[in-house]
Amino acid sequence: MGATSHQAGAAGRAPTADRPSSLRNVVLVGHSGAGKTTLVEALALTAGAVNRAGRVEDGTAVSDYDEIEHRQQRSVQLSLVPVEWAGIKINILDTPGYADFVGELRAGLRAADAALFVVSSSDGIDGATRMLWDECAAVGMPRAIVVTHLEAARADYAQMTTVCGEIFGAEDPDAVIPLYLPLYGPPGPDGHTPVAGLLGLLSRRVYDYTSGERVERDPEPAELALISDARSRLIEGIIAESEDESLMDRYLGGEDIDFKTLVDDLERAVARGTFHPVLMAAPAPAADGARQGLGTVELLELITGGFPTPPERAAVAVTAPDGAERPAVTCDPDGPLVAEVVKTSSDPYVGRVSLVRVFSGTLRPEETVHVSGHGLTDRGHEDHDVDERIGALTSPFGKQQRTLTQVIAGDLACVAKLTRAETGDTLSAKDRPLLMEPWPMPDPLLPLAIAAHSKADEDKLSQGLARLVAEDPTMRLEQNPDTHQVVLWCLGEAHQDVALERLRTRYGVQVDPVPHKVSLRETFGAKAAGRGRHVKQSGGHGQFAVCEIEVEPLPPGSGIEFVDKVVGGAVPRQFIPSVEKGVRTQAARGVAAGYPLVDVRITLLDGKAHSVDSSDAAFQTAGALALREAAAEARIHLLEPVAELAVLVPDEYVGPVMSDLAGRRGRVVGTEQAGSGRTRVRAEIPEIEIGRYAVELRSVSHGTGRFTRAYARHEPMPPQIADKMREQAEKGT
Repeated sequence: MGATSHQAGAAGRAPTADRPSSLRNVVLVGHSGAGKTTLVEALALTAGAVNRAGRVEDGTAVSDYDEIEHRQQRSVQLSLVPVEWAGIKINILDTPGYADFVGELRAGLRAADAALFVVSSSDGIDGATRMLWDECAAVGMPRAIVVTHLEAARADYAQMTTVCGEIFGAEDPDAVIPLYLPLYGPPGPDGHTPVAGLLGLLSRRVYDYTSGERVERDPEPAELALISDARSRLIEGIIAESEDESLMDRYLGGEDIDFKTLVDDLERAVARGTFHPVLMAAPAPAADGARQGLGTVELLELITGGFPTPPERAAVAVTAPDGAERPAVTCDPDGPLVAEVVKTSSDPYVGRVSLVRVFSGTLRPEETVHVSGHGLTDRGHEDHDVDERIGALTSPFGKQQRTLTQVIAGDLACVAKLTRAETGDTLSAKDRPLLMEPWPMPDPLLPLAIAAHSKADEDKLSQGLARLVAEDPTMRLEQNPDTHQVVLWCLGEAHQDVALERLRTRYGVQVDPVPHKVSLRETFGAKAAGRGRHVKQSGGHGQFAVCEIEVEPLPPGSGIEFVDKVVGGAVPRQFIPSVEKGVRTQAARGVAAGYPLVDVRITLLDGKAHSVDSSDAAFQTAGALALREAAAEARIHLLEPVAELAVLVPDEYVGPVMSDLAGRRGRVVGTEQAGSGRTRVRAEIPEIEIGRYAVELRSVSHGTGRFTRAYARHEPMPPQIADKMREQAEKGT
């Protein structure tokens, strides 16, 4: 590309679009450290949206501006950076590369119409990036690749393009081809030969960045020879992937295809999700006044001229909030309003701010919209349908919010004052409510048990946690009725750290992590008998109750069964429910280590009563004493929860994963193929052994493993482990 000149958008104002065809929505994805945020700043600099230091007017960064991101030195949230190029508004969505924040990444994929995969020429392509590429391929999302870190001593652009072709184009080698070749400068003091410019294969022009500015010139004979050798394969790949048979016939017939026709075919092939051009980019050099990073103009040209417009996206499926079918909506500013909340955040001055993508219709400030949230009840999000009056519409840019008069179909913007809207909710017209199905999110599988640091924190904890999970659908809040713990389920340790810091800094709630407990149970290992005698006399009415019981184990899942076999009225009929209440209350408290007793039959055989001193309370106490005495004479088993685990990994990691599971007392029950080169390992494993499995599987599988878990049953814990748990219970830990 690169045959036309472009004018950058003016800094200081919000880019706008008057029609969907003047919009491009692109999400940057790639592993942590690949250079996504640096690339965003370089693109914004080239587009004239930021100053040389990559800052907006208030001096803050255009991306990674959150205080948590500053402290952790990494992206932890989705950032929107709108810029303008050649009259086109580009919404650049910068996503975190760390696995813990994949929820932000998936939100960016939902909001965008194309993905730009950022790979480092010095670090290569990791397994997680390969998996994400496959996910995008499965839904036909248009993709391109940009190679960064060209300035690194180990950088090798030619080798990296080969790797991209082998990995991303494994099934179709003609689908992943560079649009440019590198123009190398003189070797530096360290012997490294830097990339100083680009050789345009389609335009047959040279773009020299040696001076710090982009200088276009004709190629020299040697450069022209390099271009010609690579140009034929590129053109053939573009035409083949665009399925333009007439153009292929013309090309094979020896016709010299004009530049505009090739660019149109490139756009068609990219939009179809079948051709994936490779580009390169580097930040602007440190030279004074330099405003263009190497390859950034070319990248902006590809986005505006080669990436699909919002109307080219497939029609969006919608239903009524009650599930009734409704016609799919297209990207039409005059169509019915359908917008989706892709991110929710809180501002200490504005309150809740919702980043929305408008798929149909036009959103205007101060209008009343219908907010529908369905399908996330398993994450602690209640289904809701409410009408709300929205506040101002703004375009985010770093920490700034620039006011908008409207947001048309295909665009993104921030909406203030939606107090009930959560991430994944649908906004629609109040007289025509519609609902989009939430996008799939990974299950949070790393537990974090917390306790309020002080009484003041305890008063604010519930509201703070509710706001936290409303912002982040990859986080689940659990109030465990068995362990009485408040548990935040997260995706990883970094996710946990961010959650705790947001509780403290945004909501003023200080919490302390505490050891996470699993729901253990107790049961009798054999039949036992017990006698409960509660006799007291201390003036006035005394207390008198005696009962004799027999306890026997039942099959798993039976719960507690109470049987009355009293004969002759030894225990008056009105007190038998009292005995049952007493033994059930004691069973709930446990009889050995403080865990609930389950799967036993308790039979009341005999007892004694007093005509005056017997009472409901006395027989409740006697029943509890009888159960404790029976437990003291019996062998009590501790039961631990067992989970059904399904681990999805590339074939090369099946052995390490199975060995790791065996070391955790897991039982592999089977394996099965799950697509090309991947295997699903099914196992049963005690839950106490997988508290940190979300973190440890990443290590075993080099970040490529995924797993799901589901409760299977409780079963007896090995004696040596049970003894240790009893010791901990006795110490109160």
